[in-house]
Amino acid sequence: MKKIQMVDLGSQYERIQSEIDQAVLEVIRSTAFINGLSVKRFTQNLAQFLKVKHVIPCANGTDALQIALMALDLQPGDEVITSDFTFIATAEVIALLRLKPVLVDVLPDTFNIDPQAIRKAITPKTKVIIPVHLYGQMADMDEILQIARDHNLIVIEDAAQSIGSQYFSNDGNTYYSGTMGHIGCTSFFPSKNLGAYGDGGAIFTNSDILAEKLSMIANHGSKVRYYHEVIGVNSRLDTIQAAILEIKLQYLEEYNQRRNQAAQYYDQQFANHPFIITPYRDPKSTHVFHQYTIKVPSEHRNPLQKFLADKEIPSMLYYPVPFHRQKAYQHYGYHDKDFPVSNDLSERVLSLPMHSELTEEQLAYITSNVLAYFKNLS
Repeated sequence: MKKIQMVDLGSQYERIQSEIDQAVLEVIRSTAFINGLSVKRFTQNLAQFLKVKHVIPCANGTDALQIALMALDLQPGDEVITSDFTFIATAEVIALLRLKPVLVDVLPDTFNIDPQAIRKAITPKTKVIIPVHLYGQMADMDEILQIARDHNLIVIEDAAQSIGSQYFSNDGNTYYSGTMGHIGCTSFFPSKNLGAYGDGGAIFTNSDILAEKLSMIANHGSKVRYYHEVIGVNSRLDTIQAAILEIKLQYLEEYNQRRNQAAQYYDQQFANHPFIITPYRDPKSTHVFHQYTIKVPSEHRNPLQKFLADKEIPSMLYYPVPFHRQKAYQHYGYHDKDFPVSNDLSERVLSLPMHSELTEEQLAYITSNVLAYFKNLS
């Protein structure tokens, strides 16, 4: 059996090696390493795939979030509501721009931001909501967008983990992750469902006005070279990465389907287990399983991870420390009692290997050892 990895980029590359190699060589031969033709083609193809009007490429997912916030003309001290339980980048960019990250708890089943907690956190200084579509499943966008309308707020979707996921809205339409809010942001970090072979990111919007400003900010605040209309940054998607992503976009639906097949295998093996809670499927959102994350009793989470490591099965803790407990954010005055779900999840979640190249033999080995751990307890 091939060695099990959390993400097997090598095996994925082998399946599309000739296409990737040709695309990369074409860029090298063209010498158009910055803003080459592949960047334009990829962004057009991604916009068509997502059914969104504008895709603005950038250097990484964190930049995407920062540029999105920079485009809104916010003032220092303005409040941005977001999830307490996710990767640090979401809160990081808020703080970097001298805005106030207002953290709220998440739901115990989807792990996504709790809309009722959003409502309670709104103050006169609230300007933006950033829902994070965690692990590959979309947050309750109908409710979040209604809250935004009720309070005249902007919604920026953090879709770094959910590209290709779809949401079945109350308006009768189906939307891709990142395309429902005023702005959507994603990451092309190599481990993502649509991953580059380096860093990369993108911003989505259906607004012509926002698209123009987002594009300027990502390009030093400039539309015309050497003429700078706003304060900007230097954040570009490398042409080689765009060429790779252009190829991989053609396989995204297949990759997500394979992840779902692996998730279904896990589900079947762990069904009705007294100590294992498998990922909940929200009927309003498809799941693309950026991560397959189980919940186990807190006293067994770390021992289970060690047991699996001894069997050469990798696993990860996404995330062991919620934002409100991070040292860098203590000065905002969060209260631990306000985050019971995030606290509970941080002690119970464990992500198992999940990628498009998992074989049934590997899945059988992983699941049999997870089950063996708990069987050994009896």
